[in-house]
Amino acid sequence: MLTNISNPRAQIVRHDFYEDTLIRRGATIGANATVVCGSVIGRYAFVAAGAVVTGRVPDYAFMRGVPAKQDGWISRHGHRLQRRDVDGFYLCPESGLRYREMEQGRLRCIDIDEEAPLPKELARAKKGYRDYK
Repeated sequence: MLTNISNPRAQIVRHDFYEDTLIRRGATIGANATVVCGSVIGRYAFVAAGAVVTGRVPDYAFMRGVPAKQDGWISRHGHRLQRRDVDGFYLCPESGLRYREMEQGRLRCIDIDEEAPLPKELARAKKGYRDYK
């Protein structure tokens, strides 16, 4: 569910005061999640079912709860990322793409440009999601 005004009232017409909401490339919003107007959902972020987003969501963030709080990072392929090596890289179990946590709580894929489409060999699943658990 996406809202369009901060203080809706049935008897008051506020069409001139709609607020923008931005959902960036590749973001996933689960069933029955609510995104309050004025929010920004980052690239490839994952908002869990039933979560309520009230502000800015970083790229690759996994968000859950009411109100939504970040509960880790998620890969472009939708897998929770766990720190894998001493260099601080996170590794996606499906794609093998590496991610690095940057300054100010940001995550970046270091193997592919976030604005680029996936290469053909990475764009089609070879196993089901549960096979990676």
